[in-house]
Amino acid sequence: MKSVWLSAPLLLAVCLLLSEGLGRAQSLQVGVNRWLEVRQIVGSVTFNQGQTSQAARVGTRLQAVGDTVRTGSGSSTVLAVDTGIGFVSVAENTAVRVEQLQTAPNGGKITRLRVTGGQARLQVRPFTNGDSRLEIETPAGVSGVRGTTFGVSVHPDGKTGVATLEGSVVTAAEGQSVAVNTGYQSLVIPGEPPLPPTPLTDNTQLDLRVLVAVNNQTVRVAGQVDPVNLLLIADTPQLVERNGQFDIRVPRPQNQRIKAVVITPLGAKQTYELAVP
Repeated sequence: MKSVWLSAPLLLAVCLLLSEGLGRAQSLQVGVNRWLEVRQIVGSVTFNQGQTSQAARVGTRLQAVGDTVRTGSGSSTVLAVDTGIGFVSVAENTAVRVEQLQTAPNGGKITRLRVTGGQARLQVRPFTNGDSRLEIETPAGVSGVRGTTFGVSVHPDGKTGVATLEGSVVTAAEGQSVAVNTGYQSLVIPGEPPLPPTPLTDNTQLDLRVLVAVNNQTVRVAGQVDPVNLLLIADTPQLVERNGQFDIRVPRPQNQRIKAVVITPLGAKQTYELAVP
């Protein structure tokens, strides 16, 4: 058997590489026994796992990256985080996807969820481990919390309203971040830094300015809502401008009644019945 001899410099380099690799391995996070569990269901809620889709049930667990729950019109669900740190209340027409469920070597829990559209409210107790974190990712940015009650509303074009009822949320986008503290809200527009926080309104008011039949098939609806709020007309999320104004056309219903719903980032909801003249 041949012997292989290493020079001192080469041996030192190998040792350094092994040490670096070991340190990197120790710093890696591991996804062991992490999950979110469905605790409550109202209406139609779907669980997507890989290529499969099925009705969610109480006790269904989201455990892998990509696992998703989706709520239908008039439906909702509540998810419990496995560590007992809190709950995620998911409103109608909302999708919540697992992006990261991991445990750090020191026991810290890293939970990262993505809300691609709709509204979700989180109630999270303070973490006991300094490396634990919970983040909500949307098309516009990322909001991180360490113990708070806050909510997000994600518009069809990715605009995101963030509102904090208690505690503090740090919202980051485009390399900049703002603290949305108790009693404040902010709007995050894709491709832009978060807007400066403003006092929380949690206002579901719909300022209707135009409601007119264009013809026998179409109705024009125009008005304004708080720009952080979601607007659903005829069960369909609508685009609103950054100032909250909207001007849309919808099919004219046979009963001449159009349902409009306004939902705040914290989940306050108001339903309006618009009578077509």
